Order: sequence, then C-alpha cells, then structure tokens
Amino acid sequence: MPRVIVCDVNETLLDLHALEPHFNEAFGDARVLEEWFTNVLLYSEVITIAGPYVDFAGVGGATLDMMATARGITLSADQRSRILQGMLQLPAHPDAEGALQMLRDAGLRLVTLTNSAPTAVQQQLTNSGLSRYFERSFSVDAVRRFKPAPEVYESVAGELAVPIGELCLVAAHAWDVWGALRAGYAAAFVSRPGKALCPLAPKPDIVGRDLLDVARQIVAVETR
Repeated sequence: MPRVIVCDVNETLLDLHALEPHFNEAFGDARVLEEWFTNVLLYSEVITIAGPYVDFAGVGGATLDMMATARGITLSADQRSRILQGMLQLPAHPDAEGALQMLRDAGLRLVTLTNSAPTAVQQQLTNSGLSRYFERSFSVDAVRRFKPAPEVYESVAGELAVPIGELCLVAAHAWDVWGALRAGYAAAFVSRPGKALCPLAPKPDIVGRDLLDVARQIVAVETR
C-alpha cells in the first residue's frame, strides 16, 4: 500500500447533509441539496472541458442561481450566503477523526486533494477540526482543471516529489476514484449511503463501508 494517503474532502471527510436546513428554507425541500451538489460537480467538469476556469465556489453559486431560476424561486442574499458559506463550516463525519488518527498512527503521510480553492479548504479543515491530521492540502486551482482530470492527480505527485504509484486516493465518489486509478494512483472507495461504484470503471484496491473500515484495511495491508 502506498505510504501517502490523499483524502478527498467534501462528502468523504465532511458531512454535506448539514446544509439540508438551508435548502429546506430556500427551496422548501431539503432534497434539493443533493441535486445541487450533483450539478456543481457536473458543471465543474463542463468547465474543465469547455472553459473558462471558475473556482469551485463560483461554480457553486452559479449552479445555485440556475436551480432557483428553473424553479421560479428568488433567493434572498441571506439564503444564498447561508448555503455558500455553509460549505466552509461543514462538520466532519463521525468516523473521520478516528480513521485519520489510525492512519497517522500507522506512520502514513496524509494530505488532502479537493475541488475547493486553497483558502476555502483551509477554512473547511480548520472549522471541522481536521487540519491537524494533514501535512499539506492540494487544490485543483493549481492546474485550473477540476477532478477527475489527470493533471490534478499528477500535480500532487509532482509537488510531493514522489512517484505517482506511491499515492492512494481515499474518496466517497466513484468518479474521483476512477480518475485517480487512471492517473496511476492506488485508490480506496468509501461507500457512504447512496454511493456506489460504476461498473465501467477499474476496481479500487479497497472498498469500505465507512472511513474507519477503509483505514483498518489500509493499515492491515501496510502491516503485513
């Protein structure tokens, strides 16, 4: 198992469901949250292919406005701000700290790789109490292309000056795992509720029901 663990942030480490009350207030339906974030990811990939580059917060705001327009809703400035600022204050999943500590105790290096801009991810990790576990945080801003573009994953190997095969992505998104594997990483999939692997993709090295399960499997391989 590679000795550098590269963790995705949104949904993998942090709980997006904390935004549900804001979506319930703004749209009258908390389930709009999942549709919104799916569209944020979709349009980030459109931007990567078609351009020009806009950071993740910009994509989030534009997608939020698009969804409101489609529903004939006018969001107040406060409603819009609570959702977008709420992304910076997401709580960690209950399994996150224990899993990260387990990986650290096993002597593994930990970094993050996220679509969020550098300032945003620092706020996210600080506000969630997870920043102390990571030696560095990497953002797609460095290459101005969103995951799963190969340049994103390659840039982390370059910055750390390690062969790409020594990196292992941990993520709760099948498309992120797919991109990392195609770039030459090892990968571990966190099958959180509602998440599933795509049958067309290469199989990840590890699949776990939550972060603790993934961490135990990584450590078990590491200590064989």
